[in-house]
Amino acid sequence: MPTEPEPDGRPDLPPGLAPAWVAAPRPRRGPKPSHSVPQIVAAAVELADADGLAAASLPNIAASLGLTTNALYRYVGSKDELLVLLADTGFGPPPPLGGADWRTTARAWAHAALERYRARPWLLDLPFRGSAVTPHRLRWTELLLAAMPTTGLSGVDAIGCVLLVEDFTRATAERLRAASDPDSADFPSRATDVRSFLRPRLAESDYTRLATLAAQGDYPPASSVDFGLDLVLDGIAGLLAASRTRRASRKGGAP
Repeated sequence: MPTEPEPDGRPDLPPGLAPAWVAAPRPRRGPKPSHSVPQIVAAAVELADADGLAAASLPNIAASLGLTTNALYRYVGSKDELLVLLADTGFGPPPPLGGADWRTTARAWAHAALERYRARPWLLDLPFRGSAVTPHRLRWTELLLAAMPTTGLSGVDAIGCVLLVEDFTRATAERLRAASDPDSADFPSRATDVRSFLRPRLAESDYTRLATLAAQGDYPPASSVDFGLDLVLDGIAGLLAASRTRRASRKGGAP
């Protein structure tokens, strides 16, 4: 159901967006608050780092700060608002990236993002809705966008390339986390047994191409990142080359 416009003319923003961009809390009437929004979010991050996203519940956060759960609503308007702030703080700012060209920088960006997901796997459990619009997450986007060539790409194409790299990186982080799960078929200690189990069954059940690959033992490692990343970057390079060709063709055909 569409969100109804605010009756007082205020912009219709998703939970957490406005607080994420507030540099300092606005003073309120009454007694001075004993805590701050950054303290609340920092406590949530600490709980999530220790025991996963589920541990960063409002009751747990309140208990860690010596507050009641209801008292948290003096600082955050809802659990959804807290999750937005938690995501932005959890990602944090991107590290400095060096690179001689756009491709080297984009590769470094992807590996930095993967490392952030590895260090804080609970980021993958956050219910992201739509595009990144909070300060730290947009800083990551800005850094990658700045790496894209300024010639040969329209603004729409450049954003599309950035989103492609971002989506690939998140999907890869999901796959790497799944492969590290002891119950996963890709978990190193059981992958060989799983493949041995499947090999004859693929052949018997008319999975022709898969059976051939299984017989050859051609299995990409579950931890492989660069193969897919190279394909993504090759696609961006192809887009740049096609754009240069079109520009050269237009110039050549000019009267």
